[in-house]
Amino acid sequence: MSAEIAVLAGTGKSGRRVAAALRADGHPVRVASRRAEVRFDWTDDRTWPAVLDGAGGVYLVAPDDPAPVPPFVAAAERAGLERVVLLSGRGSEAWHGRFGRSMAAAEDAVRGSGLRWTVVRPNNFMQNFTEDLFHAPLLAGRLALPADGVPEPFVDLDDVAAVVARLLTADGHAGRTYDLSGPTALTFAQAVATIAAAAGRPIRYETLTPDAYAAELRAGGLGEWAAELNGMFAIMAEGHIAAPAGGVEEVLGLPPRSFADWVARTAPTGVWTPGGLTPHAFGPTTSSSAATAARRATEIVSARGRRWAIPSRSSAAAQRARMSADLFEKK
Repeated sequence: MSAEIAVLAGTGKSGRRVAAALRADGHPVRVASRRAEVRFDWTDDRTWPAVLDGAGGVYLVAPDDPAPVPPFVAAAERAGLERVVLLSGRGSEAWHGRFGRSMAAAEDAVRGSGLRWTVVRPNNFMQNFTEDLFHAPLLAGRLALPADGVPEPFVDLDDVAAVVARLLTADGHAGRTYDLSGPTALTFAQAVATIAAAAGRPIRYETLTPDAYAAELRAGGLGEWAAELNGMFAIMAEGHIAAPAGGVEEVLGLPPRSFADWVARTAPTGVWTPGGLTPHAFGPTTSSSAATAARRATEIVSARGRRWAIPSRSSAAAQRARMSADLFEKK
């Protein structure tokens, strides 16, 4: 594909990695977001033509409010886009309104379109342990969640990005849905123990009731996310997404990265040590890091080299500011 590929949320948690993976493979990229050079705003359809006109495909991350998605997809059809790859979430058939309403609506929109669509449904990202969702509690020495016993095959977000890049540029994937996970399922207690051992410091995991978890979120100024997050953990507890999936290897021809390997490669950055790593010290977040990002993205697709980890600010105010993007770029 010689036309530029538009990457929505192109400065976000998944979008910046997708852009890096595409560039590493030699594909022209049109990064689009409220903060990118190509400005994109779901609530302002006047920004849509700059994203879609002349593009060959688009990586779509649904907004919190799914209302703009159907007209955006229709605009993509009119613009003549060849492909759309949608980021959704694994187990969507069991959500039933408890979680991921925007992603479910976006799936309906792309499936009902005339575009050559592909949907990716990942498990929880490994990078949730180095970014907002679970990172700050790990730094504080205690991660407490309403999850106990049922394992989760966490997936490396860099593997997801490599899969998306392949789907946007290769034939044979139209009309397909790929479940993406890591190779092994772990409980949160096992995941935290692995991180603590690699970080060389005590970090404990505590199982909470949904009510206790909601109370802790409210105390941290994040009460508006209690229902959504409790819904996500309830779906996980039912076992719908506990078994590893084969989508990464099916698309890339390579096994997904294991959690143990990811932790071993990530811990030396100091991301789980208070004061050990400044925000955005690693990762393709600015133009000055573009060359490094490209080299690392190439390693993802080929030699399975070192990945990057991007921690973020840990205050409640910062979490509120970024929770929407980090949660709904799939858990």
